[in-house]
Amino acid sequence: MVATGFLLGATVVFLVGRYLEVNLGMAWAGYMRAAAEAGMVGALADWFAVTALFRRPLNLPIPHTAIIPAKKDVIGDSLGDFVGENFLSEAVVRDKLDRAEIAGRVGGWIGLQENADRVAAELSTAARGIVTVLRDEDVQAVIEQILVRKLLEQPVGPPLGKVLEGVLLDGGHRRLVDLVCDRAYDWVAENHDMVLRVVRERAPNWTPRFVDDMVADKVFVEVQNFAWAVKADPEHPLRKAVDKFLIEFANDLQRDPATIERAEQIKQQIVDHPDVQRFIGQAWGTVKRMILDAAADPSSELRIRVSKGLMAFGRRLGADSELRGKIDGWLGDVASHVVRHYRREITTLITDTVGRWDAAETSRKIELQVGRDLQWIRINGTVVGALAGLAIYTFSELIF
Repeated sequence: MVATGFLLGATVVFLVGRYLEVNLGMAWAGYMRAAAEAGMVGALADWFAVTALFRRPLNLPIPHTAIIPAKKDVIGDSLGDFVGENFLSEAVVRDKLDRAEIAGRVGGWIGLQENADRVAAELSTAARGIVTVLRDEDVQAVIEQILVRKLLEQPVGPPLGKVLEGVLLDGGHRRLVDLVCDRAYDWVAENHDMVLRVVRERAPNWTPRFVDDMVADKVFVEVQNFAWAVKADPEHPLRKAVDKFLIEFANDLQRDPATIERAEQIKQQIVDHPDVQRFIGQAWGTVKRMILDAAADPSSELRIRVSKGLMAFGRRLGADSELRGKIDGWLGDVASHVVRHYRREITTLITDTVGRWDAAETSRKIELQVGRDLQWIRINGTVVGALAGLAIYTFSELIF
């Protein structure tokens, strides 16, 4: 309306100037008429130029008009290429990430208690959503068909033998042997009456009772002394025998076919046990309830540990420049890989979106965004045209 008002104003000034110039003979009116006339020409020319971008002026089939509707797909392709070449190049993306210092910013942000709690809450929400969406029967089938099957397919003997061999080499089993010896000695010391009763029951009927008691006491003392010797002496022959047995057993688990087969039979018996089968059948339900309960409770151990872990990681990022550099480097490598291999797919989002738009709708959307600013071209065309016409008329009057 303002731009059109300038055109109408120039027209009125032109008519008044022309009237004063022709009918009243006022020479100065020629200057006014020439300026207004040039202003009208500039306003009309720029109106035509602006309108021709979006539609055909006066619906006339003038060539090279309605440029945006006619060239919509070309504009979309050009816009996609422009974004891909100037914004999605490896150098631009990596430079932007380097200057952003994402690792340092993230570390400073999650190092604060409230932010760590917020992230933990969001992770809990995501975990609840994932767990809720998963179908129980599908997850249970994965557990039974994949995990359990893999367990059954892999021989258990060699890995167990390897672990046991490592424990024996480190001497870690000695604490267990010490515990067994301690408990054995304590049991012997507390069961004198049981030894006496066993000797009496197994003694001949013709032996006197006091003889049986003497024998029982002697047996008890010998057993107790033996248990104490095993307990107190780390180099006792019995301990050596246990070590030798365990070493041989670890070796057999890894290399003896009979022992390996026996271990497989025991594994199968354990898996086939009703209690184990019941546990496998209820495994996902139990895990699911644990996850949902822990994720829903802000004071749960899981939420607290996640929050503390995030805070600790954030503080480490803030203090460890080498770690920040590594993470920023990884982010740069990932971003470079994405734009290097998938830049076309990303820019296709622009071209495909523009391609799906209706031509008239596309023109209308662009005009709504930039049309208001384009009206200044019409206004400026009116003003500049008027000034140019005035200058040309003045120059011609001075010359002629």
